[in-house]
Amino acid sequence: MSLYMKVKHLSASPRKWLGISWLEQNQRSAVALLAVVVGIIVGLAAVLLKWLIEFIHILVDSTTAVSTGNWQYLLMPALGILLTALYLRFFVRSDISHGVTRVLYAFSRKKSRIPLRHTYSSLIASSLTIGFGGSVGAEGPIAFTGAAIGSNLGRAFRLEPQMLMLLVGCGAAAGIAGIFKAPIAGVLFVVEVLMLDLTAGRSMPLILASVCGATVSYVFTGNQAEFMFTQSVPFTIRHLPVVALLGVLCGLMSLYFIFVIDRMEVHFKRIRPQARFLLGAALLSLLIFLFPPLYGEGYNAITTLIGNNPADIVEHSYFYSLINSETGIILFVLLLAVFKAVATSATNGAGGVGGTFAPSLFVGCMTGFCFASVMSHTAIYFGAPPLSTGNFALLGMAGVMAGVMHAPLMAIFLAAEMTGGYQLFLPLLLVSAIAYGTSRVFTPYGIYARRLARQGELLSHHKDQSVLTLLRVEDLIETDFNTVTADMSLKEMVNVIAHCHRNLFPVVDSQQHLVGIVRLDDIRDIIFRTDLYHKLTVERFMTEVTDVVQPDTAMEHVMRIFDRTGTWNLPVVDYRNKYLGFISKSKIFTDYRQVLQHYSDD
Repeated sequence: MSLYMKVKHLSASPRKWLGISWLEQNQRSAVALLAVVVGIIVGLAAVLLKWLIEFIHILVDSTTAVSTGNWQYLLMPALGILLTALYLRFFVRSDISHGVTRVLYAFSRKKSRIPLRHTYSSLIASSLTIGFGGSVGAEGPIAFTGAAIGSNLGRAFRLEPQMLMLLVGCGAAAGIAGIFKAPIAGVLFVVEVLMLDLTAGRSMPLILASVCGATVSYVFTGNQAEFMFTQSVPFTIRHLPVVALLGVLCGLMSLYFIFVIDRMEVHFKRIRPQARFLLGAALLSLLIFLFPPLYGEGYNAITTLIGNNPADIVEHSYFYSLINSETGIILFVLLLAVFKAVATSATNGAGGVGGTFAPSLFVGCMTGFCFASVMSHTAIYFGAPPLSTGNFALLGMAGVMAGVMHAPLMAIFLAAEMTGGYQLFLPLLLVSAIAYGTSRVFTPYGIYARRLARQGELLSHHKDQSVLTLLRVEDLIETDFNTVTADMSLKEMVNVIAHCHRNLFPVVDSQQHLVGIVRLDDIRDIIFRTDLYHKLTVERFMTEVTDVVQPDTAMEHVMRIFDRTGTWNLPVVDYRNKYLGFISKSKIFTDYRQVLQHYSDD
């Protein structure tokens, strides 16, 4: 055996011992095993994230005098965002906000490839932000962390693109299942929010990863649900009309939440980073100082309301001595629901890292409580029994989440799994469906998908649109076209035609800027007119360019141009109008079919 063959054999042996070669050759069978591994790792990451947030909370509380009008709350949230910003700038050196949106983007534009550093960067950054009081949730960051773990593990085993996409989904599902102890919600999160089709071949890995993530969380944090809920007042069928009305209110509240997040995000992007931090941190600290339940994820406030202890929610508030009536508590809770979206936007806008899961649950809980309280006063006035504010606070959580995320099934099971409120399954179904329908009337996308949808980069359940999203103009540019200049004579043009196999000729100037196109069919009647060889120049018979595309143009927009113009080829230029090549329908159709087969293969 030659020296080369010996070295090759030795280098291949470790891969064989580790079973990597078998995994590469039997990917469909191996993904289920990798899903279990991903589920366990991501479950541990979720437990670690919870522990880090709680640990920082304890450190902050130990230096904070918990009393009315706590002045130190003006400092701690800003300090957390500052530490997060410094960590991102000097260690991560990239933007990791909007974790769920980045997973969607990885599906549609990055071929499910997420850098290795994101397996831990979001975990550290979000724990700093939330631990010091940032008014956001840990669910988006853990979903992004889980997706990154799945992506890097899949790439280590050289999984095919559709298998890699599935493993990324497994990581995200395990993250949601682990952080909420909600395995069903984890699977539905991938289906409804990340829009990964749940086929027979994909269901088992997703379920295994989600169950493993939740199991690890149960092992380390106990068997109790995330929120303690006891149904103190039985739900009756006659309450369904009131639940339907709550569904409409939750849908409208979710629209308000989305609108505030969107508008404030746009405004913050227009400000310089230093001013952005100062404005966001000041706004967040002031809101938390006035309304302490806005501190952190707000889970204590949720537990208070679904546990039917509304008076406890105003403790440690600056207004504690002023709120001594039921009406005052209702008004206070209503203001919490209104300002939570502002506090969340300020946190992320200032440079913090966190998601909108927890804020949407918080807003829903406050909305449901206020609705039930007001309706109970009305019912008492008309002689009907009052409603349970705890029950309706739980229903509101599902309703607003369904409207914000456009994920009604996930909202239903998440609310039931994280509280144990399965007795309210029927009203949960109704309020989530109506809230989602109300939100869908005004906006076709949830809060995560709308950012990519505006840019034409959203991978959805619609197969045709999804495949077009996966195609990129820069990957389909054809460059084997002979260029000509406007001052070339017809004879020179004929010589170019004689030595090429294309019937299109881009006309460029000295800086390679596209100035026109010569089509062979348009000059076929003069190319044999030798008497015109030295009389005509390309400028006389070239066609002006009216429609061009750029490398980053969305493929859906490219197809609309093809349909409108009826052409078969479109020139591609950069933002300075420099000629790059052509994109053709035939090339798009060929790649479209290949991607469709690859994407749909199950």
